[in-house]
Amino acid sequence: MILRTSISRHFAAQSRTTNRLERSLVSQLLALLKQCKSTRSVQQVHAQMLIHSVQMPMPNYLLSKIIELKDFSYSTLFFPQIPINSYAFNVMIRGFATTWQKFDLALEFFVKMKSLGVKPDNFTYPFVFVSCGNLLTLRIGSLVHCEVVKSGMLLDFHVVHSLITMYSRCREMGFARRAFDEMSERDSVSWNSIISGYSRLGFASEAVEMFGEMREGGLEPDEMTLVSVLGACGDLGDLNLGIWIEDYVMKKGLELNSYTGSALISMYGKCGELESARKVFNNMKRKEVVTWNAMITGYAQNGQSDETLLLFDAMKEAGPEPNEITLIAVLSACASIGALDLGKWIDEYATKRGLQHNIYVATALVDMYSKCGNLEYASRVFEHMPQKNEVSWNTMISAHALHGRAEEALALFQRMLVEEKAAYPDDITFVGVLSACVHAGLVEEGRRFFNSMSSSFGLTPKVEHYSCMVDLLSRAGRVYEAWDFIQKMPQKPDEILLGALLGACQKVKNVDIGERVVQLLLEMEPLNSGNYVISSKIYADMRRWDDCARMRVLMKQKGVTKTPGCSWIEMEGHLHEFHAGDLLVEDAAEIHQVLDMLYEEITVEDNMDEDLLYIGNEPVDMNPNLETEHYFHNNMLL
Repeated sequence: MILRTSISRHFAAQSRTTNRLERSLVSQLLALLKQCKSTRSVQQVHAQMLIHSVQMPMPNYLLSKIIELKDFSYSTLFFPQIPINSYAFNVMIRGFATTWQKFDLALEFFVKMKSLGVKPDNFTYPFVFVSCGNLLTLRIGSLVHCEVVKSGMLLDFHVVHSLITMYSRCREMGFARRAFDEMSERDSVSWNSIISGYSRLGFASEAVEMFGEMREGGLEPDEMTLVSVLGACGDLGDLNLGIWIEDYVMKKGLELNSYTGSALISMYGKCGELESARKVFNNMKRKEVVTWNAMITGYAQNGQSDETLLLFDAMKEAGPEPNEITLIAVLSACASIGALDLGKWIDEYATKRGLQHNIYVATALVDMYSKCGNLEYASRVFEHMPQKNEVSWNTMISAHALHGRAEEALALFQRMLVEEKAAYPDDITFVGVLSACVHAGLVEEGRRFFNSMSSSFGLTPKVEHYSCMVDLLSRAGRVYEAWDFIQKMPQKPDEILLGALLGACQKVKNVDIGERVVQLLLEMEPLNSGNYVISSKIYADMRRWDDCARMRVLMKQKGVTKTPGCSWIEMEGHLHEFHAGDLLVEDAAEIHQVLDMLYEEITVEDNMDEDLLYIGNEPVDMNPNLETEHYFHNNMLL
């Protein structure tokens, strides 16, 4: 009200002056406009402009101020009142593309601008390319590119930078690289545009290569460069370059802010260097959501589910509001260890935050509920998803397969083909479909789906698909057929595939194929204890004690030890962790007492041979000494 009164009094006096004071009037209006902090104060200046019939260029400046204050309605109402000019169109297009991110309106105004005879310039095209890139409208972007070439504006840095970014967002790095190579001069923004494009699209090697060329050209990387290259380092597992970048940041005295710090944490996490990642995390003075997410995701990606949940609790106590990235990582950890209660809490939290319909959060919920044994909840979340992609369908199909509901999994696959035109079956889809066939013993159906991958969907079967087929044939007792299937593979079998066949040989007690598989596995994984243990079990089942002992001796000679088993139990909101052989677990005496009671009720006659009992794949000497009893108890616990 004070501003309004002062403006009114001031311009009442000014209106009585002569025309020679008009310039002074405009200057004072501009000064007042710069001081405006709200739409209401801008409206007072606007009123004085109308009263005193102030002409151009004042209306342009007023429009720019309205957009700066992010008032969409006011700006769209005021724009038609301004005489047609390029400045007004440019600030509107810029506002649509950046302030409000209404990219379709930006392109609409661009078309309107040309139809009215207003010529676009180097202030127009960058924001048109920004809009095309965000809308993934490659066709329009290419047409505008032609306009730029004809107008000779490819010499403008800002135009070319936005052109490169547009092509990279549309996943056309070939065109982006061509635009980059055609630049007569390049600055740091030019290099950042091409490096970030390569890194974002997964062309990590190319991103690192361009980074090397940038340094050879004498340009110093800035924050954006380092963030992009760190992402590429993580994808490549290039720890040495990642460490060099951290040293560079320290030597240059650059601030380890939320972006560079989070990129460093993410890089170390992808390289499996969680201690280094945690060190960076702990040394950051200010931790924003993106920082917490990087560390939490690092733990989750490396199977450190307990650390994931502990850090998530710390995040909640510290204050940052978890977002969809946080929830996805934590749900992955919940799925890994069966933390159903926490998973339900996240489901409720997502609903309160309006994130339950986020396609990635919902898919993570489906996965969590499925792996925690609650297929009903998984199906409920899936059916309520307003939009589904390939990952959503794949997760639900795999969930049914995991729970042995082959009929439902295959029906869902057929439904995917009919209902979801935007979702097309991929490699992972067929892993779920073939897994369903494995659980149901549908050998011929499995063959049909396997063959349809290449014949109907243009997909080349991978090791995972061959593993499913080998498992399917093996479970049906067709071990020789499974071996022949491996022999006909276009690629060498890996340890996963051979492990599936070895497990089948154990079940059907086939030493012939089992020995062939073991020989290959020991060449590939000489330190994998599981191969020795299963082969020992096969020999023991066939009462070939010398061979059984030979495998145990060979295992000992090579220094191979069995990795202790580990399991988690969630009870009353707390996570309890158990390791095989751990005698220091809380309430150990009570746990062992319960296990003794359970053991008395277990029928072990079919599994016993003299003094040897197999728990899982691990032979346990039943000689009742204290050490063995404790070892047995912990294995039973796991």
